[in-house]
Amino acid sequence: MLILECPYCGVHAEETELHGGGEAHLTRHGPESSDQDFEGYLFQRENPRGVHFERWRHVHGCGKWFHAARCTATLEVFGTYSAQTSEPPQHIRDRISAKRPGWSWRELA
Repeated sequence: MLILECPYCGVHAEETELHGGGEAHLTRHGPESSDQDFEGYLFQRENPRGVHFERWRHVHGCGKWFHAARCTATLEVFGTYSAQTSEPPQHIRDRISAKRPGWSWRELA
């Protein structure tokens, strides 16, 4: 079972207390954008094996959205952080780099 810590209220919550919101750090396009941009946002996603950044909502808690960095192959969680940030905090990038030498945040951005 996946357990994530809410960065707002500090609760370690099981995934049943949370709601996944897809990939983090995307430019979100709405229906008012061009058809090509909207199609790309809806359908043209990569699903990498390895480090992935996701949006989660603490539904049965504070109700706030946050981001999580985890490995899709092992379910290892590298950390959670506020959804208000445009990129992962340095301490999370450092934890990922320590486990995955040569990894770069910019490769995934």
